[in-house]
Amino acid sequence: MQRINERLISWASILEDETRRQAEKASQLPFIHPHIALMPDAHLGKGATVGSVIPTRGAIIPAAVGVDIGCGMAAVRTQYHRDDLRGGLTGLRTAIEQAVPLSAGAYNTRLTDSARQRVERLTAEAETAGFDPGQYAKNWALQLGTLGSGNHFIEVCHDEKGAVWLFLHSGSRGVGNKIASHHIRVAQTLIAGRGVTLPDRDLAYLEEGTAEFDAYLRELRWAQDFALANRDEMMDRVAGCFAAFLGGPVEQRERVQCHHNYTERETHYGETVWLSRKGAINAAKGVAGLIPGSMGDASYVVVGKGNPAALHSSPHGAGRAYSRTRARKTFTRDQLRTAMKGIEFRDTDAFLDEIPQAYKPIDVVMRDADDLVEIRHTLRQLVNVKGD
Repeated sequence: MQRINERLISWASILEDETRRQAEKASQLPFIHPHIALMPDAHLGKGATVGSVIPTRGAIIPAAVGVDIGCGMAAVRTQYHRDDLRGGLTGLRTAIEQAVPLSAGAYNTRLTDSARQRVERLTAEAETAGFDPGQYAKNWALQLGTLGSGNHFIEVCHDEKGAVWLFLHSGSRGVGNKIASHHIRVAQTLIAGRGVTLPDRDLAYLEEGTAEFDAYLRELRWAQDFALANRDEMMDRVAGCFAAFLGGPVEQRERVQCHHNYTERETHYGETVWLSRKGAINAAKGVAGLIPGSMGDASYVVVGKGNPAALHSSPHGAGRAYSRTRARKTFTRDQLRTAMKGIEFRDTDAFLDEIPQAYKPIDVVMRDADDLVEIRHTLRQLVNVKGD
């Protein structure tokens, strides 16, 4: 742990100068209390640093939650052992790719029964919240049960004892992005109209007690619920593919869900604040969480240690070391194949920006997080599914 200034503490042993400067700007805001906690995977983001935990009094910064509201992880430990997966795994991968729409802009053509039930619940929640998700995305219902692209993934893994896990990463999809983008613009307009000077216009905030704040909070919470339902729907579909592949049912012996782009009301250092975790997970004492590595590295099932200085938080993944553009210019498809040796994946240039070398070493991130979480399971990929 390093105290950068009185309002900024870092657990990142790998911290780029530009990322540090960005976090320092956010720490200057007068309503930060008591300090921003930078996680080991911290890297440059929009306005607020990805991998930062930002406690605020009387305000929320929409960009400090991020545009993929509720993005997070889900994992299920099955009753199967890796030795039960005999033969090639290409069929399992392609079955998952057919069951779950993968890429940005790819949606369901119709809803499954389970998705329809989840959409009905979300529709009722939106009515209670007093807004129509259709104003942001007319096809929002068809987005439920879809993965997206970038660093979102579906994996079949095994742990240190050989137990097979189903593991995935996604969020609130296009509808969540549009909700977030709208409220970021609202905040920027309000701040500009008041003549407030900010260190970065993307740190524009909404003040508690205003109609704009209340509207954002209602829609934010709905988007967080959408993200949870989205992961649940995909997990059901992946479990169905896995059951069909093995010819037997899938028992869910352990299930873990966690957001890593969200805001909640929490109490820290004796004061109740709005705690925004942008690329960070809840690591309160005893709380289970998930920290994935890159598409070719280990991932971890963890339990929080409740570190008060870290605001009961921990990293959410490996954290980028190369921008997507730089990764595409730096690495080759042969290097990607080498990094993914032994893992069933779709061999394409489309994933060059997701090559493991584009991320911080996950073992370094986990070493930095030693006083934040305890590792319960180490997961290794057998199958990796991503969207272009």
